[in-house]
Amino acid sequence: MDDRRELLNGLRIDRTPAAPAKIAPWIGLAAAVVLIGAAYGAWRMSQDHAVQVRTAVAARIGGNTSVLDATGYLTARRMATVSSKITGKVKQVMIEEGQRIKAGQVMATLDPIDADAQRQLAHSQLAVLRSQLGSVRAQLKLAEADAARYQDLATRQFVGAAQVEQYVSQRDALRAQLETAQRNVQVAADQVRIADQGMDNTVIRAPFSGVVIAKAAQPGEMVSPLSAGGGYTRTGIGTLVDMDSLEIEVDVNEAYIGRVLPKMPVEAVLNAYPEWKIPAEVIAIIPSADRSKATVKVRIALLNKDTRMVPEMGVKVSFREAAKAAGAQQNEGVRVPGAAIAQRDGKAVAFVVGAEQKIERRALTLGRAMGEDRQVLAGLNAGDAVVLSPPAALADGAQVQVAAANGGAQ
Repeated sequence: MDDRRELLNGLRIDRTPAAPAKIAPWIGLAAAVVLIGAAYGAWRMSQDHAVQVRTAVAARIGGNTSVLDATGYLTARRMATVSSKITGKVKQVMIEEGQRIKAGQVMATLDPIDADAQRQLAHSQLAVLRSQLGSVRAQLKLAEADAARYQDLATRQFVGAAQVEQYVSQRDALRAQLETAQRNVQVAADQVRIADQGMDNTVIRAPFSGVVIAKAAQPGEMVSPLSAGGGYTRTGIGTLVDMDSLEIEVDVNEAYIGRVLPKMPVEAVLNAYPEWKIPAEVIAIIPSADRSKATVKVRIALLNKDTRMVPEMGVKVSFREAAKAAGAQQNEGVRVPGAAIAQRDGKAVAFVVGAEQKIERRALTLGRAMGEDRQVLAGLNAGDAVVLSPPAALADGAQVQVAAANGGAQ
């Protein structure tokens, strides 16, 4: 009986519901990774087909905007190493670095012993010649009286003609001696003036007003306008700078010199004071280029002077558009590189990189040439990124990839 019951139980159908199967959590994560990878692959494929381009930003013209930036240095138009006119030993130095002095102020003196001796000798020689001149004048006066008396006697036939000629010749000889003595006195007087000048040469004065930036000699040292060699003779007393003559000199790349014009407004910033904006303007463009650096030198005047400015300071300058007169047209469009302008169907166009790095083709209204750049009156806005040297196949709506400045892509 038990075996029969077991057989019947084995044939019975189990109708209890089965438990639902559990999905492992990693299976869902794997599916998400697969979807992300597929999306990245599709994006990468679209990037691989994108055209790589270089861009430039359109800059607004007018409103005193910068058209060119450059770096340079403060330089002084009047700077001199003051020396003596003669060789001598320094007796006294009356200057110090940073001292402000006026034109004609004494900077130093030399030992005047030799010059003073020469002056005394010249005065003595002048005194001797003047005494000789007085003696000749007295002799001439007597000779003139004798000649006149004997001429009177000769007319009355009291003396012969020979005696008259003797006294007349003596008178004429003394007249010649007097003329010579007068000229000798004049020469001696000139020598005195030269000796006085030599004495004055021992005093070294400032040729112009300025600030002493270097003190080159000390009392007891020899100074000479020419180098005597050996390093024991100074060639100057000190260096003087006229701070009112400070200006800026910058080297502008010759490819952009067409942007710079005389009297052009400039904003200067000293490297030592980056927050200080100094107004300036272009003085002159030197008509010569440096072939080794391919640059042209530009002189810039500082409109405001300050004691913080010193020679050889580094400075950054921004050349700016000239301000417009009242009532003049203020909107002059934008400036773009000439390489950003292309010709399509006989019209000037530019290709602007828009949202999602897609190209937007725009028709342009061009203005004047500005060196390597071009004025665009209509078709572009300030800040638009335009494609440089656009390929012939570049079309509206094309996907592009903007190349970075270092040659990579961004």
